Amino acid sequence: MPDRRDDRMTLSPPLRETLLAVSATMAAARDPWWIITGAAVALHGVDAGPVGDVDVLISVADGHGILAAIGVDPDVRPAHPKFRSALFGTWHAPPLPVEFMAGFCHYEAAQWVAVRPRTRERIAMAGGAVFVPDRTELERMLRRFGRPKDIMRADRLAAAG
Repeated sequence: MPDRRDDRMTLSPPLRETLLAVSATMAAARDPWWIITGAAVALHGVDAGPVGDVDVLISVADGHGILAAIGVDPDVRPAHPKFRSALFGTWHAPPLPVEFMAGFCHYEAAQWVAVRPRTRERIAMAGGAVFVPDRTELERMLRRFGRPKDIMRADRLAAAG
C-alpha cells in the first residue's frame, strides 16, 4: 500500500510527538493495527476538536508483548457499558495518554460487536508512520459509537468529503 502524506494535517505538537512514539512502539507489531477515534480524524486532515488521548486498536497476540515492552500493566477496571476490550492498557509516557485496546468491542443493538477495521491507510509523518481506517469506515465507526463527540467528528469527516 502506498504511503499517504497528508499535508492538510494540522497536529498539535503533543499529538504529533505522541503519534511518533506510537509509531516507534508499534514497529514490533506482527498484526495490523490502527489509530482510531479523534486522533484518526485529525490524521485525515479534519478538525477533530480537542484530542485528549490516542486510541490504538491492536491484536490480542501483539497486545501482551507491546504492553510489556513499554512497561504498562493491563488495566483490570470494570468495562464501560458501551465499550470493552479483552486487553486494555494506558501508556502515560508520551505527552498524551495512549490507550491500547485489543479485542475491542462496542455494545450495539443489544449485543457486543467486535471493532475490526477492514481498511488500513498508512499515514507517513516525518519520523514515522501510523495507520488509520479510511475516512468512510472511520465515519461509520464513529457513528456506531454514538457518543456526542463521536457524532461531531463523524459529521466533520462527512462534511470534509
